[in-house]
Amino acid sequence: MSETLRPLRGRALVCVFAVLCLSAPARLSAQSWQLAPAPRLELPVRPDGNSATFWAEGAFHVFTSTGQPLMISTGGNQFSEWDSQPVEVGAIAHTPLWIEAAQNVDGVLFGWYHHEPGGVCGSVPLTSPKIGAVVSWDNGQSITDLGIILDSPHPHDCNAKNGFFAGGHGDFSVVPDRLQEYFYFFFTNYSGPREEQGICVARLAWDDRFEPAGKVWKYFRGKWEEPGLGGRCTPIFPAQVEWQRADTDSFWGPAVHYNTYLRRYVMLLNRSCCEPGWPQEGIYISFSAGPLESARWTGPVKLMDGEEIGFRPGYYPQVIGIQYGETDTLVGQRARLYVSGISDWIITFSRIAAPRPPSTGPQPPPGDGEWH
Repeated sequence: MSETLRPLRGRALVCVFAVLCLSAPARLSAQSWQLAPAPRLELPVRPDGNSATFWAEGAFHVFTSTGQPLMISTGGNQFSEWDSQPVEVGAIAHTPLWIEAAQNVDGVLFGWYHHEPGGVCGSVPLTSPKIGAVVSWDNGQSITDLGIILDSPHPHDCNAKNGFFAGGHGDFSVVPDRLQEYFYFFFTNYSGPREEQGICVARLAWDDRFEPAGKVWKYFRGKWEEPGLGGRCTPIFPAQVEWQRADTDSFWGPAVHYNTYLRRYVMLLNRSCCEPGWPQEGIYISFSAGPLESARWTGPVKLMDGEEIGFRPGYYPQVIGIQYGETDTLVGQRARLYVSGISDWIITFSRIAAPRPPSTGPQPPPGDGEWH
């Protein structure tokens, strides 16, 4: 999904309050945010996916992936100079891979990757991604493959017109619950009937993190009983137009963090709509009190229009906290907003309800989305 980067020009202010950038009738929301311009930051290596960050031995680390090579960069924080090195992947069978999530648990680094196998459709240049797991004993300098943990039960559709995928699961993030009972996977399902496509969820028990293959379970019709390998899923944000079509309308690539200030989970989303070429229609935001308790994600609200981003491709929005110990999955009141590895914005969250426009994207299915 590579396009030519275009520099951001001439925008004195991105947004004072998100609601002021939108003209639809307002309603009240339980949380709000501000976007403001900030001096540009760039991740040290251009990413092609969510960039996993973590702290180890007092230093800030970031995986940046373009399939091959996989890079690990280390610095004092996201504002400092970086030292970037290729990751030693050894004999990992599932290449190319993009590490899109990582968690440092007591000095052991667990990571999860998006894998795009070749030859899925013969001479047709499509693939069907899968999601796998790795572990690192040296802060990401080298990784050991723990195998594929999430894939689709549906056959490849080599007639798909989106330009990249014939199905599969990918473009995801992983966040633990606050009691360290589960890791939750928020991933994009590109396979099967339209009603199963979109943003799906799976989980892995905390104690299974060293041997995750066969132990991940997908959320399907109100239960966590579908296996990660070959099971079906119920999307929390279903596609409105299926991914097999060139004019798909769907959210994809969720980036989820726990916000310590809001005491809420926050999800940023891409939206492809409604013409060929996988266009970035906009960046959206959603909130949830879950996943541990019974909760619903709020209907996604547009954070930024695709044209406002200022460069292309405008994919992979994520926030990275600015305090020591904060990452892309643990964030406080203020953070940097990154898009395609570039941050021109600071985002400030508020507990004060602000007038909010109605949700402007596809919604959760009625009567579903309750997590137990």
